[in-house]
Amino acid sequence: MTQATTVDPKEVDKFSELAAQWWDPKGKFAVLHKFNPVRLAYIREHLTAHFGRDPMALRPLEGLRILDIGCGGGLLSEPLARLGADVVGADPADRNVKTAMVHASEQALAVDYRVATAEELADAGERFDAVLNMEVVEHVSNPPLFIARCAEMVRPGGVMLMATLNRTLKSFGLAIVGAEYVLGWLPRGTHQWEKFITPAELGAMLSEAGLVQRDLTGVVYRPLADEWVRSSDTDVNYMMLAAKPDA
Repeated sequence: MTQATTVDPKEVDKFSELAAQWWDPKGKFAVLHKFNPVRLAYIREHLTAHFGRDPMALRPLEGLRILDIGCGGGLLSEPLARLGADVVGADPADRNVKTAMVHASEQALAVDYRVATAEELADAGERFDAVLNMEVVEHVSNPPLFIARCAEMVRPGGVMLMATLNRTLKSFGLAIVGAEYVLGWLPRGTHQWEKFITPAELGAMLSEAGLVQRDLTGVVYRPLADEWVRSSDTDVNYMMLAAKPDA
């Protein structure tokens, strides 16, 4: 019997080809570098609140085991390690993981990088206080299965944090036509609009997987300030937090 997989080989190949550019703030992932501060602040704020940590501490995530699934070149894994977390960064693309490992080594950071899928980690019995699912679900072949396998790895009392794109006409105009074809922020073909997921759809997947949605916030771009900020507008980009009830 063939094991069900959430990996889309075309998506893996696409990002493998871009692996060497992950840490270039002016390269193909420039928009992700600009987006990183707002998602990192969201993660830090909610993890410190959920686990009763001092948000002003130098290493407020000390002792927390975190999975950064679809870690790419490690843009989130590294700052989380600096905040004290025990980070596992997993990605199915070998070239992405090698890029992440080399960069972390250069920064003298300890991150447990692995070439692995969500289902492989779940099957191995891995468990985490928090699973980060950031800009990943819109690239997998089977979102409900992917969310379910990720949810398996959240310990009772733990959380999953997600960031993705809403499937609206506005997101088609801004995230596809605007970002990829007009402004050139992302390589053409980075996203497929039909694979975007609405907050309601994602919430239903989380509920089916045994998680309870606790927060939903939009993220918008302010061109004059050249920065991304949190917003009540979830029409394009949004982030979500869901928790697993205590056993």
